[in-house]
Amino acid sequence: MDALFILTMLVVICALAFDFINGFHDTANAIATSVSTKALKPRHAIILAGVMNFAGAMTFTGVAKTITTDIIDPTKLEAGSLFILAALLAAIAWNLITWYYGIPSSSSHAIIGAIAGAGITAAGFGALKAEGFIKILKALIISPLLAFVIGFILYSIFKVVFKNFNLTKTNRNFRFIQIATAALQSFTHGTNDAQKAMGIITMALIAANYQQSTDIQLWVQVSCALAMGLGTSVGGWRIIKTVGGKIMKIRPVNGVAADLTGAAVIFGASYIHLPVSTTHVISSSILGVGSAHRLKGVKWGTAQRMVITWFITLPISGTLAAIIYYILNLFF
Repeated sequence: MDALFILTMLVVICALAFDFINGFHDTANAIATSVSTKALKPRHAIILAGVMNFAGAMTFTGVAKTITTDIIDPTKLEAGSLFILAALLAAIAWNLITWYYGIPSSSSHAIIGAIAGAGITAAGFGALKAEGFIKILKALIISPLLAFVIGFILYSIFKVVFKNFNLTKTNRNFRFIQIATAALQSFTHGTNDAQKAMGIITMALIAANYQQSTDIQLWVQVSCALAMGLGTSVGGWRIIKTVGGKIMKIRPVNGVAADLTGAAVIFGASYIHLPVSTTHVISSSILGVGSAHRLKGVKWGTAQRMVITWFITLPISGTLAAIIYYILNLFF
């Protein structure tokens, strides 16, 4: 076997590992509110999330094509597969670090920053497709702001509509609704997050001349969907604890508003083929709902720690990818 084939196989393995880690790292966000309000038992929530993530991943491929073509052009890199492998290893490392400390950082920021960092290191700033990269950055920045605003407005409407309803009965009814909204949010998560690994594998196949088009092959789609679903089944209890309880005390009506907001923003991004951070979107929707409910009820210290992590993820993952690329270059 030649070095190119080995590199490509390593990329596929690491991409699936990234998707698996993404499953227990990010999917926790999609079910955190339903678990914290006891609308779903943890085991049932994880099974539901796993199935719906798989369904979402099998439904769309637009985001995958954006990842393949809009950050770095792999055909212009002599060591295309090598820079992709470096990017994956960097993103995996950062995901595991933030998971260990229970910080809901963004897998999307990690992999996009790592691809840019490794690509620039491999072939200079000319390899970066500025227009596409800026478009993705805008989506990553605007989506959590949009989620905050929509969450604030939606819960404000809920407060007016259900003002005179019996609180205990309303919360009990909203627990049933939360089962549906958790499923919906998990589905939309699959339509966006699982596709990032699909795009990376396709990029590696193009770089190694195993395919010419940006079409996502069926085996790539199925394997990434399975990896995401299996990762979800492992669960991300540290992240669930942070998102489900350390931002604000979540009641069923809060959870439904946050879930609907997150699902709407994520699916909207998937529909226009833009990768967004599901972590940022879901956490921001909870912050928006919490602000509308009671400003003092939001634990802004946790929110501040999350925002700092959001900002540092891109440069750290990019730097990690550059260092790993130099190390790999010594062996290949």
